[in-house]
Amino acid sequence: MQKKTNYSYIGIAFIILVFGIYFIPRIVDRITNNDVSRKESRSDQKENDTSQSSLAYIEINGKPRQVPAFSFINQNGDVITNKDYEGKVYVIEFFFTTCPTICPIMNSNLVQIQNEFKGFENFGVASFTINPEHDTPEVLKEYAEKYGITNPNWHLMTGNQSEIYRLANEGFNLYTAQDADVVGGFEHSGNFALIDKKGYLRSRVVNGNPIIFYNGMIPESDKTDEEGMAEEISALKEDIKKLLNE
Repeated sequence: MQKKTNYSYIGIAFIILVFGIYFIPRIVDRITNNDVSRKESRSDQKENDTSQSSLAYIEINGKPRQVPAFSFINQNGDVITNKDYEGKVYVIEFFFTTCPTICPIMNSNLVQIQNEFKGFENFGVASFTINPEHDTPEVLKEYAEKYGITNPNWHLMTGNQSEIYRLANEGFNLYTAQDADVVGGFEHSGNFALIDKKGYLRSRVVNGNPIIFYNGMIPESDKTDEEGMAEEISALKEDIKKLLNE
């Protein structure tokens, strides 16, 4: 019996030796060639798991801010209200078609986002002109065609100027004003607001605080502007995906 047991030990030792000769060099080779990366560790998976974090609700006076009721006319001559966006994730901007400065950049960025989410029926954009006297539905339609706006949930809206300004300044705290002394005759924020499917204003949290809005004036490809401010279009895309999955 003792002799048989020794043979068993010898067999096990032989298997371990073969394993070491065959597999250990391959494991070392994988590590050397970065085939085994830190992403395979449990701790790093937890850090990179976006489902671990959620987008903040922007609060005003301690209550989550919802999109105020609105009703305007879009580029097709249709009446569009906040109800038309229910169940959709969407981006809000304030602009005007004759803007010579930031609007072309903002809308080019939004077209890029539109194309990123092509085919998503529950994604849209709400663009409100701050120069409704000039920006009629016909003008807005030409603008949409010029920029390649094709998403049926992207409405470029016009209407009563005071109502649009109230929506911008009081509804979203996105600064808007008419000023003959500035280039183009109007001032407005270059930021985008992100809205969830239930109409709540949402944003990511950075260093413990919500950013509230997303800078729409720097193309994603530029990475930073001349002053070193980082682009936020890539962050906006990521957060749109999160809300679409909620």
